Amino acid sequence: MRPDDHERVALELEKVIRDTQATIDRAEAHGLDKLMPDDYDQLQNILDKAIKQQREHTWLLLRKKY
Repeated sequence: MRPDDHERVALELEKVIRDTQATIDRAEAHGLDKLMPDDYDQLQNILDKAIKQQREHTWLLLRKKY
């Protein structure tokens, strides 16, 4: 991938991270983390994977740019 591809992917992942965190916040506000723990865990997994992928693309972007 070219640096601009890594940057584009990292920015798209930022959207996924923000949207997932907002969903987690709403779920917690309504007690769904307690009522639906399996679904809540899946949201946490999505967030964790997106953060790790974003970190990897950012690292690759910086490595190739500099």
